Amino acid sequence: MNFFFILNGKKVKQTLIVIVAAFFTAGVLYIENGALSPVFSSEDGPKAIYKGEEKEKKVALTFNISWGDTKAIPILDELKNAKVRNATFFLSASWAERHPDVVERIIEDGHEIGSMGYNYDNYTDMEETKIKRDILRAQEVFVSLGVKKVNLLRPPNGNFDKKVLKIAESIGYTVIHWSIDSKDWKNPGTEAIIKNVVKDLNGGDIILLHASDSVKQTQKALSPMIKEIKSKGYENASVSALLSNAEAEEQEIK
Repeated sequence: MNFFFILNGKKVKQTLIVIVAAFFTAGVLYIENGALSPVFSSEDGPKAIYKGEEKEKKVALTFNISWGDTKAIPILDELKNAKVRNATFFLSASWAERHPDVVERIIEDGHEIGSMGYNYDNYTDMEETKIKRDILRAQEVFVSLGVKKVNLLRPPNGNFDKKVLKIAESIGYTVIHWSIDSKDWKNPGTEAIIKNVVKDLNGGDIILLHASDSVKQTQKALSPMIKEIKSKGYENASVSALLSNAEAEEQEIK
């Protein structure tokens, strides 16, 4: 895992405080998600978005799908029953290529599609030309499946660095991370999944969920989770809608 020093150009004392905070944040992300790079941007450069504007009473349910045949449709059914028609699905294009019927259903139900590249390889371990090739290959697949305007990228496993951000921006993509991890991939129980999502929920939150076959409890957790989200006064929005005309949040690295 790579750690990044965050500098703000102010006093040395302030800089040291920011550096310590950066290491702490990186450590938390590593513990919770395996091997995740800190969310950051370069000054006036490409950004990785992990949250929308907090004053808006909107949140975004996002689902990753990289493999499997059995979970996506039941999860789509649950969203439809809960009258959620604007979630964002980040798809591995190699999976999408093999499941055109599910991709069609996602579109028909009104949801947004983002990319996780084609092969679901760790971009931080790849050469720049291979990263770009993987993203563009995925783009070709989505076009062939009739998916319009895919410009959101969630790098495989959430791993990215300045190299990935630069490449994504150069071909018209915005890197999307998350501010809330449901941890449904751990299958901790439906109540735990719901609690992980709603306990510290704020406006602008981007919520990480999954619809690959590894998740066994997400479908059951969705309906009560959405009810709790609504009871707190929040409504769901696609990631694109959440970020439009909003002060999206990111950390800065120089």
